[in-house]
Amino acid sequence: MSEEQQQNHNPEQQEMPFAIVQGLAMTRMPKDLYIPPDALEVFLAESFEGPLDLLLYLIKKQNLDILDIPIAEITRQYMVYVELMKELHLELAAEYLVMAAMLAEIKSRMLLPRPEEGCEDEDDPRAELVRRLQEYERYRQAAEDIDELPRVLRDVFPIEMNVPDRKVVKLPPRVDMKELMKALADIMQRAENYAHHHVQMEPLSVRERMSVVLGSLKADSFVEFTSLFTIEEGRRGVVVTLLAILELLKQSLIEMIQTEVFGPIHVKAAGQSASNDNE
Repeated sequence: MSEEQQQNHNPEQQEMPFAIVQGLAMTRMPKDLYIPPDALEVFLAESFEGPLDLLLYLIKKQNLDILDIPIAEITRQYMVYVELMKELHLELAAEYLVMAAMLAEIKSRMLLPRPEEGCEDEDDPRAELVRRLQEYERYRQAAEDIDELPRVLRDVFPIEMNVPDRKVVKLPPRVDMKELMKALADIMQRAENYAHHHVQMEPLSVRERMSVVLGSLKADSFVEFTSLFTIEEGRRGVVVTLLAILELLKQSLIEMIQTEVFGPIHVKAAGQSASNDNE
């Protein structure tokens, strides 16, 4: 068996490159490689917006009372964090150093002996710090509440549509026979209340009632359908008036519309052109 056949018969796993530089696989670390000490940047998961934010974090993390801060312990933890930022080569704002000096001052004032009973009105050295922390907490909570509100282009995306200009003509619905019969039934029910007041009724003429109805209508204004009936005439008068209205509709002398479904019915006299065509 040849050497090439032996290599194919016993394959060996090749070394994986740890980097590829300009298309070349690198399997060994270069001996002349120099890594500067500041090449590695560390970003903390807990990021703070200022010294007050850091203090508030330390207080809430240990469930401390903001009105009774153990200034010595908080100062110690604060300085540990400041030293940590220095060791990690993080940019340390001047505000953190000012707060460190303020905590040291408060701590020193807390260590001073208490005044006698006659001077109890002296302010607590922590009062100003507590006031600033409470004010900062209110503003931060307000900012978080505002951030949770829906924001355009983040939570809400408006949609715009261009609709072609067109003239919409709204036609009134046609009067259905069911609606007409319903209005008539209401009139007949009210007419029943006056039936017992009349012992004898004079004969009524449909043609005469057509003239009366047409005379009470105008071509430029609508009249409610129920106002054309005289309830005091009883059922007979209501029937005669209905027949007169239907005959006028048949001859196109009047117009009847209903502006909405189940709405009131209105009547008006037909226009001049309709009257001339009928003649």
